[in-house]
Amino acid sequence: MPIPFILLLLLVSIFVWRRRSLAKCLVASAFFLLLFLGSQLSVNILVRPLEAQYPVNSTPITGQCYVMVLGSAHSDIPGATAVQSLSAVALARLSEGIRQLNLGQDCKLLVSGWGGELTQISHAEMMAKAAAELGVDKNKIIPFPLARDTLEEAQYAKWELGEEPFRLVTSASHMPRAIAIFTAKGLHPSAAPTDFIARDDFGWRVTGDHLLASQRAIHEYIGRLWLWVKQE
Repeated sequence: MPIPFILLLLLVSIFVWRRRSLAKCLVASAFFLLLFLGSQLSVNILVRPLEAQYPVNSTPITGQCYVMVLGSAHSDIPGATAVQSLSAVALARLSEGIRQLNLGQDCKLLVSGWGGELTQISHAEMMAKAAAELGVDKNKIIPFPLARDTLEEAQYAKWELGEEPFRLVTSASHMPRAIAIFTAKGLHPSAAPTDFIARDDFGWRVTGDHLLASQRAIHEYIGRLWLWVKQE
């Protein structure tokens, strides 16, 4: 979370303001960190290596067909449809999941995600409703409403799919970690990345989009580190 970290540096600099050299160092660090994470340079260094690992998957699916879409987020918006309630990331993932369904015959769609404390229904249920609104047969949707993170999503998929191959849909920046987790569980996923966020821009521009992309990349690198620590 780069913004809270930058604010923490600035807050600490206030408390140590009497120590001018340390305070100046903290303020300068916060400034240059914001400049870097909000720039195209950060996107090139942090985001692109993650998104380049798996290309867009348009290979037809033969035989038994399963497509699993990993969860993201949604909001309870009064009067809104399920599709309108999904976050931009969730909608991008679901759209790709439905595209993957059309690459096979008689496919089943697996959706996941728990409700958390801010929503009335689970994310898996909202994704299932949105998929139905977009034309997917309700009888071919399998929700995992209790899965709270990628590790639990992989466990539920293992119980449901066993040794069956399937298409795994998630954000391109998240795909390397997701594939590592699912294969470690003995599953056989085929990557179908979506929600690519690395964009070319002028090098001198500092934008919120770059900052958000950097934040998501940092989240993935820390997630990979934590996964490595747990496996040791």
